[in-house]
Amino acid sequence: MANTSSRTLRLLSLLQTHRFWPGAELADRLGVSVRTLRRDIDRLRDLGYPVEAQRGTEGGYQLAAGAALPPLVVDDEEAVALVVGLQAAAQGPVAGVAESSVRALAKVVRVLPARLRHRVEALREVTVPAPGWDGTAAAPDGVDPDLLTGLALACRDAERVRFGYTAGSGERTERHAEPHRLVMLGRRWYLVAYDLTRHDWRSFRLDRITGAARPTGARFRPRELPATDAAAFVRAGIGQLPTPYRVEAVVRAPAGAVRARIGRWVTVEEVPREGPGPDGDRCRVVMSTDSLEWPLLALGMTGAEFEVIGPPELHDLLVEWSERFLRAAAGTVPFRSFADRSGMAPDGRW
Repeated sequence: MANTSSRTLRLLSLLQTHRFWPGAELADRLGVSVRTLRRDIDRLRDLGYPVEAQRGTEGGYQLAAGAALPPLVVDDEEAVALVVGLQAAAQGPVAGVAESSVRALAKVVRVLPARLRHRVEALREVTVPAPGWDGTAAAPDGVDPDLLTGLALACRDAERVRFGYTAGSGERTERHAEPHRLVMLGRRWYLVAYDLTRHDWRSFRLDRITGAARPTGARFRPRELPATDAAAFVRAGIGQLPTPYRVEAVVRAPAGAVRARIGRWVTVEEVPREGPGPDGDRCRVVMSTDSLEWPLLALGMTGAEFEVIGPPELHDLLVEWSERFLRAAAGTVPFRSFADRSGMAPDGRW
């Protein structure tokens, strides 16, 4: 019976990873006959999982959407990722989502096995959320869940770690640090730690840490962070990094209204009106960025007229986008594939 139960859970896990499984291949993965596979499928159906079957030589099985959500089977890394995602949603600004995320997070943590609960509780305790835009446009490289939870445990237990790190310049170094907090800023994770080699506080991007963070077993007395909190420390460090563009524009709307829409990503300043009329009907938007697409999107999201002050490249991009949108609105878009416009080769290579 125990073997049958384990196989049923394995079958459910496989069905959740693929949209469609050929019957013979699925039976082979489970190490059973096709007849036994059919019995296991029936057990899942009895438990409320809507498994659809396609008959014939090319037949197989797939897990369909049901009227209710039955229990899910996730592995260790998926469980940690689920908790991280729910935590981010619970601390986000979207109305109605935060409360539901808190309830879901409580349910998930309650049923986690002890080995995983230890990891995710450490992650929750030492993570400092800093929702907002981090000045970058490209999506970061993925972060290993084991690295994330390993650093979380080191932060919580005040244990020194060693890890390899690749700086933005490409220089690779070995770091020995006292981890303080993990910060989730925009789309990136940062480790705030005291660097024992540099004898100063540093923030490290987790996607630039090579390999695993190796605990040394040496405990330390936490030092006082030279900032109000870890998120403020990371923001200050990012603000000192050189960026290719300083975007500036004047928006014809009150600063409060613009700040409410895009204030998480930009600096909004009131502009006194020149000449007759009330003050406060214009504001200046300033942003440092390595890409010009995001500033244009942010300005468009204000829902107001605006004037680009600089840089010139942003004005040129605005002209290009405007012409493209006008053609789309007029229905006169010349047919050119994305590959033609982007320089992509027919085989998908650049």
